[in-house]
Amino acid sequence: MPVTKQQALDYHFGTHPGKIEVTPTKPCRTQHDLSLAYTPGVAIPCMEIHNNPHDAFKYTGRGNLVAVVTNGTAVLGLGDIGALAGKPVMEGKAVLFKRFAGVNVFDIEINSHDPDEVIKVCQLLEPTFGGINLEDIKAPECFYIEETLKKTMKIPVFHDDQHGTAIISGAALLNALEVVAKDISKIRLVINGAGASAIATAEHYIRLGMKRENITLCDTKGVVYKGRTAGMNPYKERFAQDSKLRTLAEAMVGTDMFLGLSVGGVVSQDMVRSMAARPIVIAMANPDPEITYEDARACRADVVMCTGRADYPNMVNNVLGFPFIFRGALDVHATVINEEMKLAATRALANLAKEDVPDSVCRAYGVSRLEFGADYLIPKPFDPRVLVWESSAVAQAAMETGVALEPVNLDEYREQLERRQGKAHEISRMMIHKAQAKPKQVVFPEGDSEKILRACHSILDEKIATPILLGNAAIIHAKTAELGLDLKDAQIVDPAISPLREGYIQELFRLRQRRGVTLAEARTHINDRNIFASMMVHMGDADALVSGVSQRFPDTIRPALQIVRMREGLHKVAGCYPMITRNGDLLFLADTSVNIDPSAEDLVEIALCAAQEARRFDVVPRVAMLSFSSFGSTSHPFCDKVRKAVELLHKADPTLIVDGEIMADAAVSPEILEQNYPFSSLKGGANVLIFPDLASANIACKLLATIGGAETLGPILMGMTKPVHLLPRGAEVEDIVNVVAIAVVDARESEPATAIPEITKSVAQAD
Repeated sequence: MPVTKQQALDYHFGTHPGKIEVTPTKPCRTQHDLSLAYTPGVAIPCMEIHNNPHDAFKYTGRGNLVAVVTNGTAVLGLGDIGALAGKPVMEGKAVLFKRFAGVNVFDIEINSHDPDEVIKVCQLLEPTFGGINLEDIKAPECFYIEETLKKTMKIPVFHDDQHGTAIISGAALLNALEVVAKDISKIRLVINGAGASAIATAEHYIRLGMKRENITLCDTKGVVYKGRTAGMNPYKERFAQDSKLRTLAEAMVGTDMFLGLSVGGVVSQDMVRSMAARPIVIAMANPDPEITYEDARACRADVVMCTGRADYPNMVNNVLGFPFIFRGALDVHATVINEEMKLAATRALANLAKEDVPDSVCRAYGVSRLEFGADYLIPKPFDPRVLVWESSAVAQAAMETGVALEPVNLDEYREQLERRQGKAHEISRMMIHKAQAKPKQVVFPEGDSEKILRACHSILDEKIATPILLGNAAIIHAKTAELGLDLKDAQIVDPAISPLREGYIQELFRLRQRRGVTLAEARTHINDRNIFASMMVHMGDADALVSGVSQRFPDTIRPALQIVRMREGLHKVAGCYPMITRNGDLLFLADTSVNIDPSAEDLVEIALCAAQEARRFDVVPRVAMLSFSSFGSTSHPFCDKVRKAVELLHKADPTLIVDGEIMADAAVSPEILEQNYPFSSLKGGANVLIFPDLASANIACKLLATIGGAETLGPILMGMTKPVHLLPRGAEVEDIVNVVAIAVVDARESEPATAIPEITKSVAQAD
């Protein structure tokens, strides 16, 4: 989308001028807080650091703080506009560091053209920062500055304009070579532009396996060749070739790859036509590339192309590099970002692009599907997996090369990175780990659904469960091949020809013969995959069932209720949604999907089942029975029903923390509870919310998700003898994986079947 001048100015002005601010990480609300934050308490960590300087990483924010340093001599494509004018760019860099990797930044604008003064400032600031990101400093001074700082400082120094471009385009190069089936050691490359990023990128490509003699470097004066004196420097001299070629057009003839780090429009269609078969073009001039995507594709249908623009495929954007590289370096207290760490970042990005892309990423970019190939060579910046893949690869390389002062356990570190992606992601990972401890067999009636197949790829990859896919094997294999998925360890069962079929027909007839089903009808019903899947669970051939991504709710729940059936002693099943609020609170809402107007006795069962689900998430349940009244403030049959349910619950399970009837705001607010209802047992606020009817529960759930920004897990169908979980229509792949993990945990951790009947019996006696 084009950006207007006024839009850009309004964005940077707004309510708070600029784009960054400092937010305290510790409270400072009381005199005691003040005495800890500043004098006298602050003197104690000061002395600890004095005695052991490394403790600065323990008692200050240094370990997560990077300086973005510039002198404004090469700002974007604007040139030498000065340090102050470059400040918006440095603040923007700070935003990206924080948004993508949680790294804090101070921007440092140095008003000097003297590289030695830039070096001196950085050296003097070393005690403040965990790393230094050099930005928008012109060549060749940028080389001298970075090389000197790396030799004299003990924290990572990284010039993003050089190495960011090299790392990200390197990932695109590796995957483009795979697409065009060419060997990196044999291809010829022409680079137009001989500044910092071009030189660094060429050196990075050589470390990836390209031959120096196969690289032709061009600048504003043409080909860089041996003996040329005009516009030369020692860095260009490294790539001077013994060649008779003098112009960019001459150099392009027969070359396999073009890399543009120069200005727009310098490459013509004739130049692209002159390249070798299946050429690779990475044209990164901004805002207009050396040749547009449309022009390149118009003259060469076999071209594989990347640009620096978001409106074309394969955007090579440095934001895929620096936040995650520094994250990995900072977390192991690396003293340098070395070449091995840069190579690890490149390879991590290249490998990630070959993985199945989450639906959430596709949705963020307005496409239905992203798949490895000529138009998808590198991950998208908003792919949350980049943090885990790239940062852990960088940290691992730092440890393997001996520059990490604080080595980490890589598995634990990856989990730490996963947790940075939010509470919902953290909880999902917890359930996945529980499932991995003892995977179960999960049957999918929609075995030929694309989303189910993609989910099963992740399920197998993470060893969450063994999928059983129902459907025609030939169709499933064809779709799997088309999607490029590896599902060889999944079991495929075709209900039409399965050897289980006849036994299931007889058992289905036995179960339903007194419900109007004849043997002949059972033979027909068994063709319904939901019925066949339910029979698999009933007969013990599968441990859990997950369905509904492309079907109506009644069509999926009815066979389960008829065949798998409710747990003995229960009278109703119910739906529960775990939800994570913006504040990171985990709440369980029920019944959100099944019972329209539950009785007091039904509410008891719903509450007991929801409390049981909370425990599976390692949550001690505090159950609030909700109403529009609090503790008798209103007399109405609706409130009486909830009050009765509370009384029955206290008798049914005296150990359960439960209270009500209570209004929703009071139930979740410790302050309101403490001030108005100090007698309530819901100390700290409720985490299991039982609604008086389906309407209020469903409405609250939808509003929390859409307006309130809450994240949802599930849904969870509670009260079945064996796990049956029904997906909302159109559920995304990540949601399916999460529900499968919950189903496996349910199958593994289900309480004995006698637990609920005993409680239900006590409820009946109390009533």
